[in-house]
Amino acid sequence: MATSPQAKYRKDYQAPTHTISEIELFFELHDDQTLVTAISQVQQQSTSSTLILDGEGLILQSIQVNGVDWTSYTQSELSLELYHLPETFTLTIMTQIDPQANTALEGLYKSGGAFCTQCEAEGFRRITYYLDRPDVLAKYTTTITADKTLYPFLLSNGNKVAEGELENGKHWVKWQDPHPKPAYLFALVAGDFDVLRDHFVTNSGRKVDLEIFVDKGNLDRANHAMVSLKHSMQWDEQRFGLEYDLDIYMIVAVDFFNMGAMENKGLNIFNSKFVLANEKTATDTDYLGIESVIGHEYFHNWTGNRVTCRDWFQLSLKEGLTVFRDQEFSSDLGSRAVNRIHNVRIIRGPQFAEDAGPMSHPIRPDKVIEMNNFYTLTVYEKGSEVIRMLHTLLGEEDFQKGIKLYITRHDGTAATCEDFVLAMEEASGIDLQQFRLWYSQSGTPLLKVSSDYQATSATYSLTIEQTTEPTADQPNKQPLHIPFDIELYQPDGTAIPLQCNGMPLHHVLNVTQQKQTFVFENVPARPIPSLLREFSAPVKLEYNYTDQELGFLMVHSKNEFARWDAGQMLLAKYIRNNVDSVQQGKTIVLPDSVIDAFRGILLNDALDPAFITEMLTLPNHNEVSGWYKQVDVDAIAQVLHQFKVMLATELEDELSTIYHLLKQEEYSISHEAIGQRALRNICLSYLAYTEQGERLVNRQYHQSNNMTDTMSAMSAANSAQLSCREALMEDFSAKWQHDGLVMDKWFALQGSNPAEDALLVIKNTMKHPTFSLKNPNRIRSLIGSFLTMNPVRFHAQSGEGYQFAGEILRELNTSNPQVASRLIDPLLKFRLYDQHRQALMKKELDALKNLDNLARDLFEKLTKALDQ
Repeated sequence: MATSPQAKYRKDYQAPTHTISEIELFFELHDDQTLVTAISQVQQQSTSSTLILDGEGLILQSIQVNGVDWTSYTQSELSLELYHLPETFTLTIMTQIDPQANTALEGLYKSGGAFCTQCEAEGFRRITYYLDRPDVLAKYTTTITADKTLYPFLLSNGNKVAEGELENGKHWVKWQDPHPKPAYLFALVAGDFDVLRDHFVTNSGRKVDLEIFVDKGNLDRANHAMVSLKHSMQWDEQRFGLEYDLDIYMIVAVDFFNMGAMENKGLNIFNSKFVLANEKTATDTDYLGIESVIGHEYFHNWTGNRVTCRDWFQLSLKEGLTVFRDQEFSSDLGSRAVNRIHNVRIIRGPQFAEDAGPMSHPIRPDKVIEMNNFYTLTVYEKGSEVIRMLHTLLGEEDFQKGIKLYITRHDGTAATCEDFVLAMEEASGIDLQQFRLWYSQSGTPLLKVSSDYQATSATYSLTIEQTTEPTADQPNKQPLHIPFDIELYQPDGTAIPLQCNGMPLHHVLNVTQQKQTFVFENVPARPIPSLLREFSAPVKLEYNYTDQELGFLMVHSKNEFARWDAGQMLLAKYIRNNVDSVQQGKTIVLPDSVIDAFRGILLNDALDPAFITEMLTLPNHNEVSGWYKQVDVDAIAQVLHQFKVMLATELEDELSTIYHLLKQEEYSISHEAIGQRALRNICLSYLAYTEQGERLVNRQYHQSNNMTDTMSAMSAANSAQLSCREALMEDFSAKWQHDGLVMDKWFALQGSNPAEDALLVIKNTMKHPTFSLKNPNRIRSLIGSFLTMNPVRFHAQSGEGYQFAGEILRELNTSNPQVASRLIDPLLKFRLYDQHRQALMKKELDALKNLDNLARDLFEKLTKALDQ
């Protein structure tokens, strides 16, 4: 690079020199010469009469101040600097942009035949020169002019206030958003769509029009999104007392989108993956994902839009809080235990790995080069866990009081994480000073727990010691305030009331010291402890459970999550033991007692089928890799494969019985039906490793009446490398190659194919007529699956997987750096592998770093990884 990008620091935050109270935008849409006129009402906020505006990739046409051409300015690659300005003025700037050439998909770009925008985090500066920062809130009025035949729908934020016809077949529409917002929430869409319309009546009796715009021919795939939207609106009123505030709520599904969805005020732009679904094209996972993401973006209306972030270092203020809200929404509508398990799998797998990697950062980072790099699992998922800990410490009633105080106090403003915690503290009266460290301290705490029972005094003690290893960004760690949820059981399965000093004790312990001992009285016999229930804090737990204790908790724990967690700990113990055995050339062994424990779960009619499915799901390779300082890719893969075979063999009769018992004649997306299909299909995933696997998989594929069962059959054939795999893959491609979104499932299987020639297959698959390196969904499905879900082939000793990744990243560096930045993460963890692999991975990273035109997105990550 010619010059290295400069870091920004949270400590250097300064309020803007000017603010903009209103902006009126005029768009004349053309593929390669769109004209944008921005008329802003500007007020000076400081002693400086110089205004520096952000801008990138813009052709400046004209500048006027109070209607007069302005010549006192300088223009650079990333800014426009205006001098000698009056204190209050009207600024008119006309720019020209090229949406057709915008492959980065930031700002205004073409998605298929439609115009759309993505302005978070810093995309608005690609549309016009502006104060593109979240603490400048303005009221937006937007007028869009375009060809009426090509673009009959012209959409933007707020409420439609006027429209009209023009000469030459053009028309215009004017939108007005009454609520002040930062530039990142601006949205524009122009295209020809099918529209699903409905309405929602709020608690106060207002009628809100609901509209979902989809590509022509996809109207029958929008119904679930509409149902999910109405459920979201109703839930937010009932649980949080928050009502929608505009006359219309619109969602547009587009194929080319870097993110999952965007909460633009009143006009949410969605990746079509999280809108389109019917039983023929979408799996149960897709349905649940749509429900969750629709909810997430809707909930942002208050936690992100009405109250936004002061600066991008505060991103978790809106994202962590809103992820918590969408998780609660999904849990209230479905199975709370299963949803909690899904969330914890993400934390313990990729988020813990992120904590331990070169990009480790707190949920509120202190230093940023490229903001797009901080849309991370740490900010989102760990950020949600921090909110959940607050909910655990305060309880639902005080938590809701805190939310109300926070929104009342900061509505219409740009707030900070400190503002949120302060509202929680004031509403509850609980001291959260030490708790604030969760916002500023990176890494994953480790809790080492030991116990002692004194029969003579009937006392039981737990000693908890917390440590957090140094991370690249922070060498010194402080003790955190950790809510530690426990339950104690007698040998007969009875829960023991917690007492200390003769008084009842709450089941959530406040761990605040580096080493702390809790003593419980009136404990009649040595208890079996259930620790860190509900995963009450995002920490690693070490406690020397016996196999018998874990088996006991799998059966007797009153908390379903704790049952699952005990099963995971039991599996983890034997996965670790057998990885050691493989490295020593010994045989892989899984004791009968462990198999019997899982047989008991499988045959327990009292358990929810969806929960049994989670109990039977082995930790994946990435999660297991996170347990090690140095990862033995092949040994882990061998153990996980052999465990699957051994469980399939030993439990074949039970798996087969349940598989046949749960066959459904009709498809339904009720949570009960989804749970039954999940259990049936995990049974198939095991049975694929038995002699009847080929027959069962083939039959299910050809008899399937829904995409869930179809994909489950193909996935089983893929994982077990059945001989029918190729025929099924060819048949699926022939049926669905007209539909990119459906084909993404097929691409993902090709990417995760464990066959020895997987990379050759992937390179050939890139020639498929549905695949395009310009489409982020296609890239993530095929290339992303190979890099993240095919560890043995990606980490091949030859280094061919790394070379392939380097080639793709070099191409995306210029076309879509944001997607490239998402894909590079597996290479950044090179220090986890043996010296041979490290050298091969580092070679590709060095080649990338030496590119003359290296994007900021990649520069930041490469620098941190290589300089660690």
